[in-house]
Amino acid sequence: MGRPFSENPKEIRLTVRLDKRHNDILERYAAKHKVTRNEAMRRGIEKLDDHA
Repeated sequence: MGRPFSENPKEIRLTVRLDKRHNDILERYAAKHKVTRNEAMRRGIEKLDDHA
């Protein structure tokens, strides 16, 4: 019963404060790519790893 367990559970909660400009950028990206704000932020974090 219930939902199956995820292969990659998201156990870490992150809270971030954004100014209006950065929030607008995040909202536009999420809307354009039809993803949640959380997924948009995960994609941004992945980009940071690409440049590390």
